[in-house]
Amino acid sequence: MKIIINGSSMVPIYEQVMEQIKGMIRDGELKENDVLPSVRALSKELKISALTVKKAYDHLEEEGFTVTVHGKGTYVTATSVEFLLEEQKKEVEHDLELAIQKGRRYGLKDEEIRELFELIMEG
Repeated sequence: MKIIINGSSMVPIYEQVMEQIKGMIRDGELKENDVLPSVRALSKELKISALTVKKAYDHLEEEGFTVTVHGKGTYVTATSVEFLLEEQKKEVEHDLELAIQKGRRYGLKDEEIRELFELIMEG
């Protein structure tokens, strides 16, 4: 599994691991029922603590992307792709709401915000 850790990033290492695994699921590199490397194997490969990998795997499971079968491993779940896309849509929606609020704080009218949005979309 190709995961790159940026030690100088402000993003915690476990989140970097999580986000890259989610990206692999979204891009189809990891599919339903694919097994993730063991905690020990991935921690050794990435040269990070096994506790960090465990935390990333636990969060992925809490969010519904994986399921762990004790003694067998951690597997990608069936609904993870749809779940990931929905999660990403929510993030974009949140960011758009923030942009609209900022525009209104700066005194822009809704029509001006729409025009800006359309200009950016034409990009």
